[in-house]
Parts: sequence; C-alpha cells; structure tokens
Amino acid sequence: MERRKFLTGTAVAGAGVALAAPALAQSVVEMNIVSTWPRDLPGLGLPAQRLAARIEELTDGGIKVNYFAAGERVGAFDSFDEVASGNSQAYIAADYYWKGKHSGWAPFTAIPFGLTYTEIDAWTKYAGGQELWDELAGEFGLKNFAMGNTGVQMGGWFNKEINSADDFKGLKMRIPGLGGDVLAKLGASTVSLPGGQIYENLVSGAIDATEWVGPYNDYFMKFYEAAKYYYFPGMHEPGSQLALGMNASWWGSLSKNHQAIIQAACNEENGRTGAETNANNGEYLAKLINDHGVKLREFNDDVYDAFGEASEEVLEEARDHSDLSKRIYDSVLKARTEIGGWTAISDTAYVLQRNRVLNG
Repeated sequence: MERRKFLTGTAVAGAGVALAAPALAQSVVEMNIVSTWPRDLPGLGLPAQRLAARIEELTDGGIKVNYFAAGERVGAFDSFDEVASGNSQAYIAADYYWKGKHSGWAPFTAIPFGLTYTEIDAWTKYAGGQELWDELAGEFGLKNFAMGNTGVQMGGWFNKEINSADDFKGLKMRIPGLGGDVLAKLGASTVSLPGGQIYENLVSGAIDATEWVGPYNDYFMKFYEAAKYYYFPGMHEPGSQLALGMNASWWGSLSKNHQAIIQAACNEENGRTGAETNANNGEYLAKLINDHGVKLREFNDDVYDAFGEASEEVLEEARDHSDLSKRIYDSVLKARTEIGGWTAISDTAYVLQRNRVLNG
C-alpha cells in the first residue's frame, strides 16, 4: 500500500515537472534597432552597433537584436516616428534631432553653453534629468536611456576664417539643435542634415560650413577636402549625450531581467564611447593638421560673446515652449550652476594650473 502511494506521488510530481518546463522557457524577444548614423562610422556608428551586439550577448540571445544603420530600414531622421509607432522597437540617436517635435528634447543631448560630459551624466542620473526625460519621452510613447557621449565638440569646419560675429551673416552651415538657432540669430542660414549627406553638400558648395563631432569622428568624414579651417571650442555641444530610445509598450512588455540588462548595457556603452572618443581625438587632430593641412583656429572672445548673447535668447525661447519645457530647462540650468560650480573648482581649475605649470 505504502509502495503504491509512493509510486503514485512520484508519478504526479513527475507530471507536474513536465508540465511546468515549457512555462520556464523564455521565448526569444526580437528587437529591431534603427540608427541615425552610417554603418561602421567610427565614434558614432560603431558604438551603436556595439550596443546592439552587447544587448544580445548579455541576454544570451534572449533578445535577438537586428541593427539597421541610417537608410537601411528608414531614413536617419525617420527613426523617431518608426519607433514611436511601434514599427521598430528602438532607435539610437541624438535626441536634440527631435526638438521640432518638442523643445524639451534638446537638453537631453546638449544645449549651447550647457553641460559637459561628466555634468550631463550627473544631471541625468542623480539630479532629476532621467525623471524629466521619462516624462517627455512618455508623451511620445518612448522610454530612453543615455548610451554614449562625444564630450566637448569642435566648433566646426569652415571654408573661410571667422574673425567676428559678422562673418556668420549669410553663411550656409549644417548645424542641428539649438546651436543652429544661435547661429541663425547671428545671420547664418542653418540646416540639419543627416551625417551621410554632409560631405556631398560641403563639396558641392550647397553649404559653406558644418559641425560634426571632433577629430576622431570628423577624420573619417573627410571634411578637410572642402573646408580647411577647423574651429574650437564648440559652444553648441559641450557634452553631447547619445540615446537609446525604445517603444514604451515594447519596453513594458519585457521581463525585469531584460530591462535591467538593457539599462546596464547602455551604462556600459555610455562610459565606453566617451573614453574611446577622448583616447582618439588627440591622435586624429594631429593627422588632420600634419597629413591634410587643416588649419586649427580658436574662436576669439568677441565671437564667443556674441554666441553667449544669442544663446540666452534661444534658451529663453525654448524654455517658454510649454510647462514641461520650462521644468526641463530650469532643471538643466540649475545643474549648470550647481554641478558646473563644482567643475569650476575641480576639473577646470586643475587643468588650468596643470597647463600653466607644464607649459610655463
């Protein structure tokens, strides 16, 4: 009798295990990522591809990632609508591209006279930035994380010297974001072109100047073939934060484990991209100057003062767009004062003293 009970219990337990096994098996989740940058482009395209591969690797194939560079699935600037609509699950981009949809997008990439790499990272993660980003993105059915940063960008490539603010009058320049609005106030004619279209427009003369990123990224774009004057520092993008933007419904359908892995992969790539850029900029700047005759120039104080005056107008106009814009800009400008105040007596003060001692 006892033996029969034991065997019956064993059979039931075995059946229970057999029935439970399929429930434990996770089905593979598909993630189509569209990007705003060309495939294999150092500094932007490669980090995007690296993140896509890393998500699949860390989930051990639980998330099957299909990566599409600009133009392979949709046009670069169609990425936002592609993901918001749910046609694809995620984009990798600079969120200031979407400022025409809402002015609040710009600060999550960069604003003129804004935050450096370490400052925007601090604001996003610990000073209210992510919460505001979630609120804005949520209005468009998105969920976003930082996944990279280019650091302080160069001021741009020009086919003539820039000696005063008047030199911007009538200048045709590719420069997106609020930086473009600043130059427009100085009389420039600005356009926002995807990376893959800049070179041809510069060579043809359709534009007179362009900004892109910095020496490491710009070297491979070959802008030096059409414009020899390379200006620094860029007031428009002092620490451009790059984003993984996901369809919010798709994000909400993921397991907590997959969500945590995606966020961890973004944090990893955020640090890696900044390190890679800083490690390469010096080497590639030397190549541009020594191998291609690029003429490095610094914007003078008068030009920078004009940038500053126009920037204040642009930021105030963007802030007045809506209540949410006001809260976003108030938050990022507060971070500029508080987090930037620490930068002034830490990084900035140290580097100035280091250069003084080492350079005599």
